[in-house]
Amino acid sequence: MALKVIQRLQLFGQTGAHLCPPIGLGRFSGLLTASAEELLCAACLRTSADQWIQGQGCRKLIQPVCGRMNFSTIAKDPFYTAGSVALHKDSVPRFCLSHLHQPTDGEEKAFLDRLKGCSSSRQVLRLLRTVEIMSDTMAAEALHRVADLEREGHSLKDPAVLEKDPLWSLCCQLEEDSGRLTEAGLVSALLACTRLYLDPWSTLVVRLVSESQRRLDSTQMSLGQLCTLGRALLALEGPGCGMLEQVMEQVQRQEPAQWSPKELTDVYGLLQAGVGMEARYQGLLNTMHSRAVSVSSRMDPLAVSSVLGALVVMNQTQTVPLVISLCKQAVRHIPHFRDEELGMVLGALMHFGHSDHSFVEAMERHVPKTAFTAHPETVTKVIHYLGRRNILSPAVFDAVAESFVYRADDYTTSQVARQIMAFGKLNYLPPNAGEVFRKVEAVLDTRFSHFQPRTLLNLLHSCILVERFPVNFVSKVFNRFFLQQLQEQDTGIDRIVLAQLTQLYMTVKLECPFYAGPRLLPAYHVKSFLTPGRSLETPVDGHLYNRVKNGLVDLLGDRAYFASRVLTPHCYTLGNARLDADNCNLVRYMITVSDHLIVTYSILKRNGARTQSVGFCFLLFQMWR
Repeated sequence: MALKVIQRLQLFGQTGAHLCPPIGLGRFSGLLTASAEELLCAACLRTSADQWIQGQGCRKLIQPVCGRMNFSTIAKDPFYTAGSVALHKDSVPRFCLSHLHQPTDGEEKAFLDRLKGCSSSRQVLRLLRTVEIMSDTMAAEALHRVADLEREGHSLKDPAVLEKDPLWSLCCQLEEDSGRLTEAGLVSALLACTRLYLDPWSTLVVRLVSESQRRLDSTQMSLGQLCTLGRALLALEGPGCGMLEQVMEQVQRQEPAQWSPKELTDVYGLLQAGVGMEARYQGLLNTMHSRAVSVSSRMDPLAVSSVLGALVVMNQTQTVPLVISLCKQAVRHIPHFRDEELGMVLGALMHFGHSDHSFVEAMERHVPKTAFTAHPETVTKVIHYLGRRNILSPAVFDAVAESFVYRADDYTTSQVARQIMAFGKLNYLPPNAGEVFRKVEAVLDTRFSHFQPRTLLNLLHSCILVERFPVNFVSKVFNRFFLQQLQEQDTGIDRIVLAQLTQLYMTVKLECPFYAGPRLLPAYHVKSFLTPGRSLETPVDGHLYNRVKNGLVDLLGDRAYFASRVLTPHCYTLGNARLDADNCNLVRYMITVSDHLIVTYSILKRNGARTQSVGFCFLLFQMWR
């Protein structure tokens, strides 16, 4: 109430003091008769002192050094505590650092929740105009949210957003009052400036860096604040920054064995950002890995995904126990992961080549519920992970196939190709296969030119693996222009590309004899699909291969009587099949002795009796030239 009265008195002084001199206003008369240059803000008044804040005042009409926006600053005022920003109730938004009316925890949480709900920078600005008082950490979070919404590549979608009120006013206030910000607000604001691509030599950034250096020298920052400052310095000057070395010295003085999951996540994030590259601080990392294993059961979804992502970026391949522990914890969090977090977890599991039965089961429960609403990249990562790890989960594949029919138009060409590649690799056709591949054909019809050459080849090759023959599009693949585009890509035409082209051409000629389009030039043919280190076919299970090999040695008498992986002219390659029927368990495995000769080894068990037989069959597939 008192504040409102003072504000009305000030308004009266601005508009009508020259008409009637104030009578009986006591010490307030100084405010009402002051000149325009000396006008004070009502929030700047002391309630328990007889004097005004002379010389500093509100400075409403003084242009700040950082631009055109006016704002007011309160210095050395016991009425407020450091670290909050207040919005004046003027016609133009003005911020000032407040020392008394700190927002409560509930108010701050409500503000942050509303901030996260903003889907555009315009909504953020609108929200700022409704806030009268905010802490410096709230102000920094507002800048971070604008960065989240405006960043695109290495620039902002709309750089002019920084010149709009009240964002401009907020930046000016942070510049002038950098010395009065809390450590958390200071380093967060500096990091936000780097994310908004502000000029490193701008007055705002220079003052924030200078104040950070002073605090680093004179005070003990928390581990989280050191990590935030380190990330900002990395963005400004790179890993060679001297101030960054000082930050890392303070980090290493602390004991990792005592760090909380949040602190571990912060340090992993700093090292991932560039400090820990090229095996730097590996000793610190090893200690952190041991600590992370012990506290992994207490990590939340963000911590699990962040640590796994950091391990991938730093290529910490020796951390198998930590990856296993984090995967077990991820099973509990699958229903609670955000899309980007789940995508990071799946990417890490693919990178480290790890799969877990419980994790797959949790995915089978979760994906059918979210396949239609999850981010397209997340859905693609899920099925891509199963394909990479050779895990056939009909529940997941069927759910993804259903969503594909309705959502494929919103997918990128890469996402379309990666989803179909998983079906092809595992040779699985969902119940709605007809609808799926009609949708694939529609996408190819409308967006054929949008596909990268290698992506298109992967898609078409995957189709033939499930006996869906893209006759309408292979003619475009075999022409010279497309082959030239393949050569001009970064990867060029390697043996895998040549093998895919050969299989695609061979399949069309054998399965679609009516095809009359261009032929694949002989220069692009390969004589064998066996490629060192990689194969177009699913790798044979080593345990089963050894069992069959040993059985053949026992049956034939010597290893010299048969061979595998013999390079011969091209044809189809048969894999393995497993049959279980009645009381008969027939395990049939086919070893490719040559591309024309298949040795079939069968073990037949019936009612406890065991018989062995070897049959030789010749498959003569003539390549059409």
